[in-house]
This record gives sequence, C-alpha cells and structure tokens, in this order.
Amino acid sequence: MSGPVVGIVLVSHSAAVAQSVADLARGLAAGGPVVPVAAAGGTADDALGTSAERIAAAAREVDRGSGVALLADLGSSVLTVKALLVEDELPPGSRLLDAPFLEGAVAAVVAASAGAPLEAVAAAAEEAYAYRKT
Repeated sequence: MSGPVVGIVLVSHSAAVAQSVADLARGLAAGGPVVPVAAAGGTADDALGTSAERIAAAAREVDRGSGVALLADLGSSVLTVKALLVEDELPPGSRLLDAPFLEGAVAAVVAASAGAPLEAVAAAAEEAYAYRKT
C-alpha cells in the first residue's frame, strides 16, 4: 500500500507476542491492501521488556504521512511510548491508542487499511473495549 495512510505499531513486552498479533491483524484485514504494521516487542537483547529504540524505529518504518497509531500491551510499554511522545522521538502525528491490545490492533489495522484517518482508526480501536463475548 502506498500513499498517505495511517501506520500501525504494536508494542509488547514480548517480540513473539507483538509479531503474532501483527500477523493476525494483517491476516484478518486481508482481502485488499493492508497498511504497514510493525511489531516492536522485547528488548535489544531479545529479552522480555520494552525498547525505546525498537519502538521509534518501528514508528519511522510505518510512517506514510497520515499518522502512526501505537498500541501497547501494558505497564512499561505504555510508559515508554508516552515518554517517546513527550520527548518528540516519534514521527509527527503519532498517537498512543487507549485500546485492548489484540482486539484493538485488529480493529485499527482493518480501519486503516480501509483508508480511515487517524481519528477514525483510534475510534475503531478504542471501540474494541465494548466488544462483548457473552
């Protein structure tokens, strides 16, 4: 997919979790072009944790000019994204979404792949909190 679209970064304490959620979201959004999605999980030495460098690199990788939506799993991954935003270390238009990690990621990738702007991508991801399973 080329042109200005919203990129998605999935930040987890685990590289495997971030990559698996990215793969699932891409697969469920298939049927047309899928926006750029990057997994930013684990530390520089591939341990559990978060890496500001991996997150910033992933955001630059998916930036296509319409913003970058970042979803984080919990704790320090959220704090690291917030710090990067405050320190202006992410591309312009980057935004941390308040959404469940898996369901929000799928909703964000589907919405962005349909051409939605960042506000609509954020709304779709955040709406995932209301998904009922019973």
